[in-house]
Amino acid sequence: MFFKFVAVGNNLTDTIVALSTPQGEGAIGVIRLSGPKAIQLVDTYFYGAKLEQADANTVHYGKLKDQDGNILDECLATIFKAPRSYTKEDVVEISCHGSQYIIQKIIELFLSVGARAANPGEFTLRAFLNGQLDLSQAEAVADLIASKSESQHKIAMDQMRGGVSVMIKGLRSQLIEFASLIELENDFGEEDVEFADRQGLKDLVQKILTVIIELQNSFKYGNAVKEGVPVAIIGAPNVGKSTLLNALLNEDRAIVSDIAGTTRDVIEDSMQIDGILFRFVDTAGLRETTDQIESIGIEKTKEQTAKAKIVLFVVEIEEDHENIIEAYKKIPLQPGQQSIILLNKSDSFHTCHSYDVEEAVSTLTGRTPTLAISAKEKTNVEKIKKQLVKMVHSGKTNSGSTILSNTRHYAALEQTKTSLEQVMTGLDGGTPSDLIAMDIRHALHYLGEISGEISTDDLLESIFSNFCIGK
Repeated sequence: MFFKFVAVGNNLTDTIVALSTPQGEGAIGVIRLSGPKAIQLVDTYFYGAKLEQADANTVHYGKLKDQDGNILDECLATIFKAPRSYTKEDVVEISCHGSQYIIQKIIELFLSVGARAANPGEFTLRAFLNGQLDLSQAEAVADLIASKSESQHKIAMDQMRGGVSVMIKGLRSQLIEFASLIELENDFGEEDVEFADRQGLKDLVQKILTVIIELQNSFKYGNAVKEGVPVAIIGAPNVGKSTLLNALLNEDRAIVSDIAGTTRDVIEDSMQIDGILFRFVDTAGLRETTDQIESIGIEKTKEQTAKAKIVLFVVEIEEDHENIIEAYKKIPLQPGQQSIILLNKSDSFHTCHSYDVEEAVSTLTGRTPTLAISAKEKTNVEKIKKQLVKMVHSGKTNSGSTILSNTRHYAALEQTKTSLEQVMTGLDGGTPSDLIAMDIRHALHYLGEISGEISTDDLLESIFSNFCIGK
């Protein structure tokens, strides 16, 4: 249930106001009001049309004046009448000129006559509480606003359309049917009756577990896309890591020098490749050193390597094979991390032998993807990008278009899975129906947390407090 988050100063029957466009000067600023007095408040100070008498979903031009009759701005007022609005309340959006002074004066006007400042995420919170969105769809609003790539946008849009919640609600409704039969058995415990088909329940639980596992498997891909895929560029000093970063970004982002140890701190930049956001990290060269500053950079290199989803290990193509293999095997790759070995400076190497070197290194490292490149001449840089995209897409599953990207959803599914596994164990072991019912109730609870059918004040406060004000 939902109690504490609507406590003092956060009455959901108030009319709220906030700037819905980003802070700072711009051509246009949009100020949003939502609540029972939204249209009335704006109508009192808007000159150009009677907004309370206007049709829903209409736009009106006029002048907005303060309480003394001074013109604040010429603007547009867009009217949405309940329940046909984002919050399912009366909503007015004022499109004014983007002067910070004008925006401040308009907001101050409505605050002085009965509206209150909206809290972070309160418009979307009201949309959730009024049944316009479920909780997973509400979270997708924040993801959509934050999306910086085609793939991030696609996943957020799928979730906003209910991709995850529709699947979860379907599974939950089927489980509820069996839960009710189990509970009915408990009511007639002394009569030794059995209403729920045990094999049918096992089949359903197994079906739900299969879907949960598929969704969880998609999380590796979905979360990487949502956050941007971190790629660490590592290797010894002077092998061309900074040159490679510049070649990938197609700009001089990192300082390039023949002096070993030039890169002493982490350099980060990002770019989209085929609609996926990659976050590249150029690191200090790995070597033994007594230089205190360089040592700090090397420690940061190790930290970034541990965080990366993909590691680009850069070596010189003329390096002895055994040295390359030995150096690669020393990289502390984490479970699930992928890597590409890049044999750099191929422009100074006899090209007819490049393939042989690629094949030899790849074979001796367990078929690790290996490319002969020239970062300086940008040779095979496009092949690196294609390999990066291929690696990210390898995290997709065959569970359809629904991709899990939310850490909270993943955790809830993990708890659901644990509860359902206990149900299966109980069914196989002849556990009393009241204990099986308890495990089913736990599973239903965790599934319900994803869509918000089961919610707590702490959970909602945690989610909506991370929204921007005005959304």
